[in-house]
Amino acid sequence: MTPKVRKAVFPAAGLGTRFLPATKAMPKEMLPLVDKPLIQYAIEEAIASGIHNIVIVTGRGKSSIEDHFDVSFELEHLLESKHKTETLQAVRQISEMIDVAYVRQKEALGLGHAILRAKDLVGPEPFAAVLSDDVIDSQVPCLKQLGDVYEFYGCPVVALMEVPREAISAYGVVAAEPVKHAGHGSNVFRIHDLVEKPKAEEAPSNLAIIGRYILTPEVFSAIEATPPGRGGEIQLTDGLRHLLRSRPIYGVKFEGKRFDAGDKLGFLKATVEFALKREDLGGPFRDYLQKLGF
Repeated sequence: MTPKVRKAVFPAAGLGTRFLPATKAMPKEMLPLVDKPLIQYAIEEAIASGIHNIVIVTGRGKSSIEDHFDVSFELEHLLESKHKTETLQAVRQISEMIDVAYVRQKEALGLGHAILRAKDLVGPEPFAAVLSDDVIDSQVPCLKQLGDVYEFYGCPVVALMEVPREAISAYGVVAAEPVKHAGHGSNVFRIHDLVEKPKAEEAPSNLAIIGRYILTPEVFSAIEATPPGRGGEIQLTDGLRHLLRSRPIYGVKFEGKRFDAGDKLGFLKATVEFALKREDLGGPFRDYLQKLGF
């Protein structure tokens, strides 16, 4: 029987240099998308996928992430005294919705290194890994789509998306073939190779790895055996390439829309589209945009 995925790791120790100066004092994971920080959207996706045990890999200057998911007695008392029941429930829900543990990544040595820092908290069981600046809007949560494939094969699964060739060098890229198997459509792939940020002319395909993973505990030893790559960083893609020598890895071209909220333009696009979907904001905001001529 395939072990259940009960834990999710959220690497959150990066410096967020693409959003300076805003991220000089604020973690990029706490940048508000309408009225919730980016990392909360990702954690809500994990919860909707049946995962409630959260490990957040933090670094220096990231204490506001811990504060956000902690109980705020003073704020709750103030809201209660002013009979702001709806807002009070929203605030309490944040601290009650997950069991969370934290581990520090003292140096930003790559995504693979960040995942490795969570080894002792994850233990010998499968887990999800989520990059919160990849915001995915989908009817079925992206992690749930990956989890269904993991439960079928019992192997690591990564999220895939087709990317234009001119942009492919910014991603980890796979060489893969569609899996023809009962119960799955043409969106599931058996991966044969993984390459971190290849040149466009050297990329094995246009299928890029997006920030959602279901990983098995063998990935830790694979990362430990992976030497640092470009910039002295240990990349998860390289660790998965090492793991591929000993076990299959699958990919899912997920259904949904992905926003690169770690990029300024992507963040603005996500803000507009998420605001337009809101019942309380969508109508007035659409009217405003129309007045501007959009």
